[in-house]
Amino acid sequence: MNSNKSVDRYAVVGFPVKHSRSPFIHGLFAQQTGQQLEYQLLEATPEHLNNEVTRFFSEGGKGLNITVPHKQAIMGLLDTCSQRARFAGAVNTVIKLPDGKLSGDNTDGVGLLKDLQYNLHFDLKNKRILMLGAGGAARGVMVPLLEASPKELVVANRTIERATRLVTEFESLGPITAASFNDLQHTPFDLIINATSASLQGEMPMLSPSVVGLNTLCYDMAYGKKDTVFTLWAKQLGTLQAVQGWGMLVEQAAEAFFLWRGIRPDTEPVLRILQNVAEQ
Repeated sequence: MNSNKSVDRYAVVGFPVKHSRSPFIHGLFAQQTGQQLEYQLLEATPEHLNNEVTRFFSEGGKGLNITVPHKQAIMGLLDTCSQRARFAGAVNTVIKLPDGKLSGDNTDGVGLLKDLQYNLHFDLKNKRILMLGAGGAARGVMVPLLEASPKELVVANRTIERATRLVTEFESLGPITAASFNDLQHTPFDLIINATSASLQGEMPMLSPSVVGLNTLCYDMAYGKKDTVFTLWAKQLGTLQAVQGWGMLVEQAAEAFFLWRGIRPDTEPVLRILQNVAEQ
């Protein structure tokens, strides 16, 4: 690590964390915008999260990204949280304020929407959206999806009880309903978002192929060097587009960078570089 203490320090904290692309992405952002900063990996088990976060900021750290499994637990260590973080029930970005207090935010939702709207040129207004999964990943993007004025947002989960609990929290914000995977209507959706962890485990939710049409955009929040099980399934059904969450990863990072530095980087070249590296 650079010993120059005038260089602002940032990190991503998780367990495990060595797979994270965040140092690479923020390094590109810093190079592009002329910002002098360091960005490191910070691995912390759940029982050591408090100590590691406290130590990082006491040694002059300026901000943190938070990844699994700490997005909920970190909230108990913060002085304030943004409204979107409270809605999401999770924090993925921590900012050290000028008075030394720690503020939490969640950039996942804006990251997803920017990828859909600007990178993929998908207009969510009056569209029928199917969200697979009712866990933290789904919760984190509910508000911006509903604010985009879809015709319908269906939250489907293996157990409908969990989907129903999530829907109850957000039903005042827009047209949202719950379903089990088996209960889905046999009509294609405009957009299907996979927010389950199934892709990471090489598994596929039990869905009827009828939910996918030729013009359906199938979006997996997960990402990897090759197709996920979900994107491969969608492509085999002949859908218009099946994409992984690389764009969301870059866009949520850009929002965090803006919160820290007050400068919004150009994501398009960074996304292109990241995808090229991932394919190698």
